[in-house]
Amino acid sequence: MGQAPDSLRDPSNASHAPRLIDRFRTAIRSRHYSQRTEKTYWFWIRYFIFHNNKRHPADMGAPEVTAFLSWLATDRNVAAATQNQALAALLFLYKAVLERDLPWFDDLLRAKRPVRLPVVLSEAEVRKLLEQLDGVTWMMASLLYGAGLHLQECLMLRVKDVDFAYRQILVRNGKGAKDRVTMLPEGAVQPLQAHLGKVRTLHRRDLAEGYGEVWLPHALSRKYPRAGYEWGWQFLFPSKNRSADPESGVIRRHHLYPDTMSRAVKRATRAAGIIKPVSCHTLRHSFASHLLQAGYDIRTVQELLGHSDVSTTMIYTHVLNKGAACASEPGAGAPLGGDVTAEARDTTAGPIRRVRQLRGRTYRLSLQALLRPTQSSPLDSSGGTGPLVARDVTAIYGASVSHLS
Repeated sequence: MGQAPDSLRDPSNASHAPRLIDRFRTAIRSRHYSQRTEKTYWFWIRYFIFHNNKRHPADMGAPEVTAFLSWLATDRNVAAATQNQALAALLFLYKAVLERDLPWFDDLLRAKRPVRLPVVLSEAEVRKLLEQLDGVTWMMASLLYGAGLHLQECLMLRVKDVDFAYRQILVRNGKGAKDRVTMLPEGAVQPLQAHLGKVRTLHRRDLAEGYGEVWLPHALSRKYPRAGYEWGWQFLFPSKNRSADPESGVIRRHHLYPDTMSRAVKRATRAAGIIKPVSCHTLRHSFASHLLQAGYDIRTVQELLGHSDVSTTMIYTHVLNKGAACASEPGAGAPLGGDVTAEARDTTAGPIRRVRQLRGRTYRLSLQALLRPTQSSPLDSSGGTGPLVARDVTAIYGASVSHLS
């Protein structure tokens, strides 16, 4: 497959109309879509144009779109999610860019996406995986597992987003452009503080050499011209090398390249002898599953993961065999080697529900109100009695008190 030139023009008004790519960028950026969405949509639009012998999309319609989507499914054998992604890009092209009201789009059939169970590691497997990592990759993996972050959310963390006092991380502009608060793993606190010392030394060196400015979202760099040089705005995991911004050309130090972490996890998986198909996202799946194993209610896990719908979080109950088929056997298949009694669940979920009712005030659960004896976590270096992700869930609820009644 080749690449369509950026100079594709509307043949009906070629001498005056802006280029298709310029119209596309204006439409998608005015709606504040992410850069990754912009890149993906343009890829499918160029693919569609080249598939139809470089004809302009304005000269095509329902037959070409339907044939292209069918070709993807039959000849290219793409997954249902990929086919729907291509359809979403073409919908945006015709409705938002070309501004054509095409009722036939409503009649297009979307491929049914099959339900897939996520890959989940046991605590022993997580421990073996982390033992094969060191330095920055170990800290990032600790946050992916101990805080339930997406890889991109971890990479985009700024220094100011980590609150050591409250043991929490503020995720800004996460998936779906949503902010949320999640826990800071206790076992990663001291290594992360030492890492920040090295990052600060690197930042001071950049400032001394005439650099030190970091990329800021939207128009913050115009509103606060010096904010990009401030320590709090620096990336938590900066790249080793400075590079030119692809849009402005300014030399900056961006965050670590995503593939660096992905390759490190793959190498660690092979070295640990884990046969499951592990990726960075597997650590997030394991975070959610281990919280449910510890007895936390699904609404709390939903908030920590940032899911809009609890049905998305429900998939982890199937992973743990806690669906409807096991509803009548509360003691069977207990996690972490112990039985989950009704009393244990009440002492865990009850306070969490009460904390949710107190949201907005300066209340926080005491650790004793949440914990029940379990095995220690791979990230629990303090020798505590509960899993790290379970103990640190209290960090999202504000200032601490020792009572709820």
